[in-house]
Amino acid sequence: MRAYVIRRLLQSLIVLKAVLLIVFFMLQITGDPAAVLMPLDATKDDLAKFRKDMGFDLPLHVQYYNFLFGFGRSKGVLRGDFGFSFRHEVPAMGLVMEHFPATVRLAVVALIVALIVAIPAGIMSATFRNSWMDHWSSVGSMLGQSMPEFWLGLMFIVVFAVKLRWLPTSGYEGPTYIILPAMTAGLYATARIMRVMRSQMLDVLGLDYVRTARSKGLTEVLVVVRHALKNASIPVVTIVGIELGFLLGGTVVVESVFAWPGVGFLTVDAINNQDYPVVQAAVTLLAAVFVGVNLAVDLLYAWLDPRISYK
Repeated sequence: MRAYVIRRLLQSLIVLKAVLLIVFFMLQITGDPAAVLMPLDATKDDLAKFRKDMGFDLPLHVQYYNFLFGFGRSKGVLRGDFGFSFRHEVPAMGLVMEHFPATVRLAVVALIVALIVAIPAGIMSATFRNSWMDHWSSVGSMLGQSMPEFWLGLMFIVVFAVKLRWLPTSGYEGPTYIILPAMTAGLYATARIMRVMRSQMLDVLGLDYVRTARSKGLTEVLVVVRHALKNASIPVVTIVGIELGFLLGGTVVVESVFAWPGVGFLTVDAINNQDYPVVQAAVTLLAAVFVGVNLAVDLLYAWLDPRISYK
């Protein structure tokens, strides 16, 4: 177990190193960083001074070293210092961390909504296979995976906010403001989790130990909950962890549609304003969270099924 954890941590560090490399080149591929970051009316002397002050006149490998370990006033991204936001004039990572709780709140509520719907629907769909419930669940799953989030969010706004006036359209000023964004972000996760839950339950319900439990006279509820559900939940835990990672890092569209004050909305605003330190900090943070969630999911396997070996 210890060797597995160490190996997975090393793999995670390699992934994060690759992310930092991509984040570094995000600014380079846009062209001359000084021309991108300076005002359009900047003179050649201003550009030359800015390149020297920021270290953009150095060789690329030296710039990457300075990006990691610091240059001038910057302590380097390995210490969480991505420099200052060009628009807000505050530390970029600090600005991202201010918006991160809103993204976490939206992702957690969306995942809870998805689990409340997907787990019972998947179990019932597998238990009553080929019934009307199974057919409608399959249709709902297909629709949930095929509808774009931006379109679904706009439809929710039109129906529940504009027509019915039940819920607010955008922003965050209270608990009701999270309902529409959470429903929009959670629908795709609901569809995927339900499909995996149904598939795994169908496999487990056909195994010998389940038939033995039924032959002992146990009710179908006890057979499903006590014997089948736990063994069917290992792949479900995997997909839940992946969906949580996607929700934390992939709610950019939903946050933009509903003007939700999270990292995704901040990132879009930073891209539009060429505020690259904020973009770099946001991408790095979300990638680190995604890697951490996947590591935690892997370590949960042994608790769900002691037969799993980490050799």
